[in-house]
Amino acid sequence: MTQTVLALETSCDETAVAVVQFKEDRFQILSNCISSQADEHAKWGGVVPEIASRMHLEKMPFLLEEAMDQSGISISNVDAIAATVTPGLTGALLVGSITARTLACLHGRPFLGIHHLEGHLASVLLSESSPAPPYLVLLVSGGHTELIKVGSNLSYTRLGRTHDDAAGEAFDKVARLLGLPYPGGPVIQKVALNGDPKAFSFPKGRVSNPEGGFYPYDFSFSGLKTAVLRQVESISSAGLEIPIANLAASFEEVVGAVLVERSIKCALDSNLNSLVMVGGVAANNRLREMMFKEALDKSIKVYMAPKNFCTDNAAMIGTAALLRLKSKSRLSSLNLGVSARHGLDQCDLLYQIDPPF
Repeated sequence: MTQTVLALETSCDETAVAVVQFKEDRFQILSNCISSQADEHAKWGGVVPEIASRMHLEKMPFLLEEAMDQSGISISNVDAIAATVTPGLTGALLVGSITARTLACLHGRPFLGIHHLEGHLASVLLSESSPAPPYLVLLVSGGHTELIKVGSNLSYTRLGRTHDDAAGEAFDKVARLLGLPYPGGPVIQKVALNGDPKAFSFPKGRVSNPEGGFYPYDFSFSGLKTAVLRQVESISSAGLEIPIANLAASFEEVVGAVLVERSIKCALDSNLNSLVMVGGVAANNRLREMMFKEALDKSIKVYMAPKNFCTDNAAMIGTAALLRLKSKSRLSSLNLGVSARHGLDQCDLLYQIDPPF
C-alpha cells in the first residue's frame, strides 16, 4: 500500500517542506526543500526567535510551491499533511502548524502533529540500512543530547540526557569564544583539521548522583565550555596568540570521546547491539570516526542518518508521520496547538481526541 505525506518543519531556523512516500516497503523522498536562516542569525551570534518566525512566514509559500512541483503530485493526492508541533520556538512552530492545519481543512486531508525528536529518530530510516528495534539512539543536536532506547510500536525510553548545554550548543558557544562564526559545529570541524587534538586536556564533564557517584549515561558540557574560556583568558593575559586550531581540535576531541564512551557503555549495559546516531552534531566527521571505531571493538553495529538528513529537515518529519500512519495511530485533532516543550515519551498524546495543548 502506498502512502504519501506532505510535511512541514519550522521548529527553529530552517524552513522546510517535503513530500515523502512509503512504497514497496521503503521510504521515498519525492521532494525535500529547505531554506536556512543561518546567515541571518549569524549576525547576532545565535537564533533570534522573532526573526526566525518572520522568515518562516516569508519563505513558506515559496517552499510549498517548490516542494509540490518537485514531487510531481497534487496536494489532493497526499494521504495526510504533517507539521512539527513540539518542541521548538513557539512562534516558529506556529507558522508550520497553522499552515499545515489550514491546508488540511482546505483540501480535506488528515492532519498529523509530529514531535521534532521523533522526526530525528526516524531520519535513520532514510539511510540505505536501518536497524530493527530494540536499539539505542544517540540523539545529538543543537538543542538536545539524549540516549534513547527505541522499542517496538514506537516506544521510547530515555536512558541518558544532558543536564545543561547540549553538545550543539557547546559547539556554538566555544566557536564564539574563539572568534569563529555561527553555527559553530561546521566551522569548528573545519578549523580543527589543522589542529592538534592532544594540545589541551579538557575535562569530560560528569553529573553527580545525589545518592553517590555519577550518572553513567548523562552529559554535562557547561564545565567544558568554561575550561575553554579559562584557557583562552590565560593565553590572552600572557600576551600570546590564541592557538585557535589546537583549541578547536582539543574541544572537538573531548566532546566526541564523551559522547562515544557513554553511548557505548549504555548500549552494553542495556544489552543492545545496535546503536544509531542522529541529529545535527551526528554529521561531525570526527565523532562518526570515533563511534565506528569504538563500536567495532565492542561488536556493536552502528547506523547513521545520512548527513543531509542530520540537521533539521521536513523529510524526517514526513517519515515520522508515515510511521504513525502505518502504526494505525489516531490522527491529530485540528485543535492541537504547539508547545515549546513536550516529552518524547508523551508522543502518543499528540493523537488523542483531546490534545495536550
